[in-house]
Amino acid sequence: MPEFQRSDSKIRRAIISCSDKMGLVDFASGLMACGVEIYSTGGTRKHLSDYGIECFEVSQYTQFPEMMDGRVKTLHPKIFGGILARRDIPSDLASMDVEGILAFDLVVVNLYPFEATVARPGVTRAEAIEQIDIGGPSLIRAAAKNHQYVTVVTRPEQYSSVLDEIEESGGGTTLALRRKLAGEAFTMTCHYDQAISDYFRRESNVGEFPAHLTVRLERKGQLRYGENPHQKAAVYRYPRGSSASIVNARHIHGKELSYNNILDLDSALTIARSFHQPAASCIKHNNPCGSATATTLAAAALKALNGDPLSAFGGVIGFNRTVDVETAEVLAEPNRFIEAIVAPDFEAGAVGILTTKPKWRDNVRLVQVGRLGEVEPELAIRFVSGGALVQEADSLPAFHSQWRTVTKTPVDDRLWEDVAFAWEMVRHVKSNAIVLCRDTALVGVGAGQMSRVDSVEISIKKAGERAIGSVLASDAFFPFPDSIQAASQAGVVAIIQPGGSRRDDDVIAACDRLNIAMIFTGARHFKH
Repeated sequence: MPEFQRSDSKIRRAIISCSDKMGLVDFASGLMACGVEIYSTGGTRKHLSDYGIECFEVSQYTQFPEMMDGRVKTLHPKIFGGILARRDIPSDLASMDVEGILAFDLVVVNLYPFEATVARPGVTRAEAIEQIDIGGPSLIRAAAKNHQYVTVVTRPEQYSSVLDEIEESGGGTTLALRRKLAGEAFTMTCHYDQAISDYFRRESNVGEFPAHLTVRLERKGQLRYGENPHQKAAVYRYPRGSSASIVNARHIHGKELSYNNILDLDSALTIARSFHQPAASCIKHNNPCGSATATTLAAAALKALNGDPLSAFGGVIGFNRTVDVETAEVLAEPNRFIEAIVAPDFEAGAVGILTTKPKWRDNVRLVQVGRLGEVEPELAIRFVSGGALVQEADSLPAFHSQWRTVTKTPVDDRLWEDVAFAWEMVRHVKSNAIVLCRDTALVGVGAGQMSRVDSVEISIKKAGERAIGSVLASDAFFPFPDSIQAASQAGVVAIIQPGGSRRDDDVIAACDRLNIAMIFTGARHFKH
């Protein structure tokens, strides 16, 4: 049996002031049934009164009117004294008696919707400023500080557990619950203040990175385990993230997503959404093993799956269009096994095929992310011992106008589409990264090698005969001409790379000698 408050300190009086009214009437009704007096302000008092819940007006109690369009309501010693008073300190109790201060044992407050307001298109600065809550955070912090005696409630999801304890104990809450709620209250006010800080930082445009960085995340759920079974894991999301994403996706079929599923699906979606044409991307161990664009999604899927069929087996695949019946038929062909599929949406007929036709129908995860709009600007944060590295995400667009052909050998006009495709793909492969592409499809990948020439040789081996007539992309410059020789022997006809090596002249000369066109982009795409 939990240890409840002493009977002489049970909840007799509550102050309620909530912007979010969800579930509030039922909660207040339950409090009233337990004999709790309710004090309230403006809109909250009217809302509760409309449902027949008796509330005492805060301004009548304080003998100080609400003013300045509601900016000043609860900031009064009679309110804060009643919350902060220590019930076992005689001098505190004496001060309450002298000043006519009532004790508040329960504080129910949530805050002005600042984040929702600033997320609205076209919101003005004045509108944003008016949604900065002052009294609310002060009430919450005061109650949380004095949680030895006061219960603080900040979210509708907490109402039932609080009411259950009050009813079970005959009027009180456990210290364990009050401590838990106090911790959650301080977390909430911390996140709220950080949202306001972020807004002012964006408004004032001061520097690229703040002096202090707080990452605001809320837990979406716990995972079975992390990368390996011995690692615990959970998935978190940005409170106001609006872009289509894996974290905010709708899981419409199959087992729950694993840690590795989420990583791979995120990569598959990132690659697919980077193309305007219908696109598909197969991922295995967080590297693309097949990607393609085509005039139809089904054709793109087939090209992507055939990029490296051995590696694609048991991988995940992402699309930038609704998965239709024709595409589902390609995915369900014999001798394929797909762990998970992510797409903006799925036709009903496609879901039917994917969940009934192939042998893996019961195991495949289908993930719907919704319409792919513009990706919100992001910071890439990587934790290291003692701190973190923070950078802008590598979302630099390809500035084709700045590309230059540096060889005497020109780029065949028919190759430019493959050149652009290859340059987009190489940024998504772990460094040292080499990709071979032909007919806007990935045919060979060399990823994560310590030597660039090793990556070239692996990509050639993966491509086989498909390397003939292909375009090679490198995420960074070639330090020596040896990779050019290997590419030529495999049948590569054009190379795109950043340039910038001290031996660029040697590399260019090797290309001219071997009749390979080479383009410099002036931009590097390392991915470690």
